[in-house]
Amino acid sequence: MKRFLIVALGLAASVMGAGRALEAQDGGLEAVKVRKNFYMLAGAGGNIGVQLGSDGIVLVNAGGPNTSEKVLAALKTLTDLPIRYIINADAGTDFVAGNEKLARAGYTIFTNALGGGAGLPNGGGASILSHDSVLREMSKVKPAYPSGALPNEAFFTPRKAIRMNDEGIEIFYQPSAHTSADSFVLFRASDVVVAGDVMDTTRFPVIDVASGGSIAGEIAALNRLIDLTIAPTPYIYKDVGTYVIPGHGRVSEQMEVVDYRDMVVLVRDNVADLIKQGKALDQIKAARPALPYETRYGAAGATNAFIESIYKSLQAKKS
Repeated sequence: MKRFLIVALGLAASVMGAGRALEAQDGGLEAVKVRKNFYMLAGAGGNIGVQLGSDGIVLVNAGGPNTSEKVLAALKTLTDLPIRYIINADAGTDFVAGNEKLARAGYTIFTNALGGGAGLPNGGGASILSHDSVLREMSKVKPAYPSGALPNEAFFTPRKAIRMNDEGIEIFYQPSAHTSADSFVLFRASDVVVAGDVMDTTRFPVIDVASGGSIAGEIAALNRLIDLTIAPTPYIYKDVGTYVIPGHGRVSEQMEVVDYRDMVVLVRDNVADLIKQGKALDQIKAARPALPYETRYGAAGATNAFIESIYKSLQAKKS
């Protein structure tokens, strides 16, 4: 038992250490080493996943407005290899606004085959890959994104698989979660999942009902995220299980995803019970159904927004 506690505490400390690293720079960009050839860049808006290898750099998400130069500078501290792919797991501005500049700073994997890539829509820059839902959501934004910021490789299926840097990469579309345009990106050999804003360790999930999000889809997505992860195994392996990179906040592992899912389910159930009692939205907010979690996740008005999104989702389901 004593040995088990020592191992368990060690695993917890390794994940907590990554969280402290995110806070080490006051507002600056922080490169957090997740695996041997995998990093998380924090501070550029939404968290960015970075896979490195002989093929070049694969990014998951591209950061927010006016952060691209910082992202490129941070990448230069990790490798001199070019960006080859940008995978958009989310259509939020803090995930896709850096698409164009980062893509133009990279090179398509088809450069040699197509005479430098000049004939490609992106001018030979890094490919931008996403589910079609991301492309559709970005196309609605006004003022419009420049064409070079839009994904030039879109897929329609629930799952897309590619291989880069001798590693299988799977992209799983999550319909109607925090929006209608969410995906998880699983790096199979690295054992890392980039989750986007389906999970945010800094606040309650932002469920944009107007953009196709729903509380049922959010919970289904969190359950899928749990299914994609493996829990730490003490005694056998020195490393923890699957790492999860949330849209914002610190690197997590399976039990933290379970805790986050349980929180969402509990608040959903509390709101549903108040609706059954005939309470209006203002009365439900006043009853504080998320009270046990407000201190941890309720910053900057997130509590009321979360309760309202649950209420709208449940009412829409009834109609």
